[in-house]
Amino acid sequence: MKTIYRKNLSKLLVISVPIILSNIISQLQTIIDRIFLGRLDDMYMSAIGNSTSTMWTTMSFCFSVVMGASILISQAVGSGDEEHIEEYAGALIKWNNVIPTILFFIWFFGSEGIFRIMGVSDKLMPLCLAYTKYYAPIFLIVGFGASFSVIFQTSGNTKPLVAYGIIRSGLNVILDWIMIFGHFGCPAMGIKGAAIATTIAEYAGSIYALAIYIRSKDLKTKPSFGSVLKARLGSYIKGFRLGLNTALEDFAWNFGNLMLIRLLNTINDKAAGIYTTVFSIEVFAVVVIGGIGNGTVTLSGEARGRNDKEGFKATAIIAYTISAVTAFVVLLLCIFIPDKIVSLFTQDSTVIASSSVYMLIMGCNLFGKAMNIIIGNGIRGYGDTRWMFVTQMFGTCFVIGLACIFVLVLNWGIVGVFVAVLSDEFVRAVINAIKYVTLLKKWKPLNT
Repeated sequence: MKTIYRKNLSKLLVISVPIILSNIISQLQTIIDRIFLGRLDDMYMSAIGNSTSTMWTTMSFCFSVVMGASILISQAVGSGDEEHIEEYAGALIKWNNVIPTILFFIWFFGSEGIFRIMGVSDKLMPLCLAYTKYYAPIFLIVGFGASFSVIFQTSGNTKPLVAYGIIRSGLNVILDWIMIFGHFGCPAMGIKGAAIATTIAEYAGSIYALAIYIRSKDLKTKPSFGSVLKARLGSYIKGFRLGLNTALEDFAWNFGNLMLIRLLNTINDKAAGIYTTVFSIEVFAVVVIGGIGNGTVTLSGEARGRNDKEGFKATAIIAYTISAVTAFVVLLLCIFIPDKIVSLFTQDSTVIASSSVYMLIMGCNLFGKAMNIIIGNGIRGYGDTRWMFVTQMFGTCFVIGLACIFVLVLNWGIVGVFVAVLSDEFVRAVINAIKYVTLLKKWKPLNT
């Protein structure tokens, strides 16, 4: 039994650590971006919160829908089915950029209407539109990036993602400094400069990822050029249908987050900025847990493909243990130095003083979030993507309803939103854990 745990720990870390490092580098860039903007003007934080939250709601759909192909490819790897590896991977590369391209046109030409629905004030609207206009071209490369990530992940070779993260994030920080503040003869462009810097950096990183993908000889799930050319739309749709539940699940979560920001906009212009700042800090822990979650779905899918129940269970236990330790470390930071962390993003003493309680709630929230990420990916690896969508739909309705009661009826203000989020993650964590145990009890071989 110990051998199974050691083996799964080793494989989990090989897949997850490069993803975690890449994501941490990316988040450092995002944090620095927001520190730059927050120190210029607190209103920039609310503009960023409204802009990125709404755009990410649609962008995350593009990243999440490939989960279906990832599961199918992982299960094919586990069963040694080379034909289906080529078929699913080839279809993913060929067809996965259609939806992101459509979304580019929606955001480039229709963003103002979306922000009106979000309740963005006339004061914030020009800032949101300026950011969105120059950020939207990223949608044109999202599909390819998501496809390459699946190939690297299912091949168990995620090391190139670290260099990818360093290139795009390092370039972004440098360009941020130049374009936001105006250095080396460049005009100071503020929030518009932040968007332009991010877009240039993302394209540079994608060019590197494409070069590595083409040159790499050790990607076991990389399809041949011929497989990509002859890939059928039907094969892509099969993965799309399986991944659609995950994409809709993420959309439901992001929609709930948008409604919370919409609710925060009714409190004051800074409320969304405070919420965004606190959860920007949480993201550091989430990228670690999420990276472990990426490894969990891959290894769970492989274990399912070879009907290895013990390996399947061991993966989730190891993954959650690592995630819980991560959550505990962040909770300690939230208890002892919350003001120092928040002061990185704003000089407003009122915001800094009021954020301590929000930071504490956020730290506690990580334990439930970790359970939902890890156990959820185990359930997906089993082949059931519908369950997590259903529980997320429940969670979205639950958190919006509870937040409205806390804010509009009980007048708890911003803290009411944070308490609602904490309650939602905890309730769904319990429900998903029960489902996972049930799957283990009713385990059946995949091919029967």
